[in-house]
Amino acid sequence: MLVIGVTGPAGAGKSTVCRMLARRPGIGYVDCDRLSHDTYRPGGPAYARLLGRFGEQILRPDGAVDRGRLAKLVLSDPGAREALEAIVHPLVMEEVGRLVRRHRGLGTRWLLVEGALLLSSPHVDRGLFDAFVWLSAPEEERRKRLLSAGLPWDTVERRLLAQRDLVPPKVKGLYVLDGSAPPAQVAARLLELLTGLEEGNPSA
Repeated sequence: MLVIGVTGPAGAGKSTVCRMLARRPGIGYVDCDRLSHDTYRPGGPAYARLLGRFGEQILRPDGAVDRGRLAKLVLSDPGAREALEAIVHPLVMEEVGRLVRRHRGLGTRWLLVEGALLLSSPHVDRGLFDAFVWLSAPEEERRKRLLSAGLPWDTVERRLLAQRDLVPPKVKGLYVLDGSAPPAQVAARLLELLTGLEEGNPSA
């Protein structure tokens, strides 16, 4: 099984493309955003630590973490963002490792692990991955996609600003794909890359 990290900035099409490919037999998909949100739930492994660091201001009336309020807080404060990542990312990586083992046991051919910060967070165990794919798209295109997904304008602008310096690092095993094309085309290009990686002859 090949474990492929799919990364890049918000609005580049990571989730859409991964979900399309995960419909195919033999392709698994892990969404790190969903895993991180699972850690926030009351009683979850990050819940008490989040309250200890950020206080009850991040809670909804029902006691659940208000992810929008937390996101607004950390997008405007680099120190708060680092604190959030230090709490949540190690927990997410533990679950990613468990899911990698599970998919190996299931005989999965390719496991796509999607996360915007896979190559920028110091808490990511890159040894779990065989390669990384970076999806890129112009900022205006990403803005349109995020707005069309229903995100508020101010949230989109804060997210784009926070990720403005998020560029593909120069690391071995990283392949950059243009994510601005229609999703079906991007998915086909990614599938071609996966086949090449499996055969030892990747191209991007």
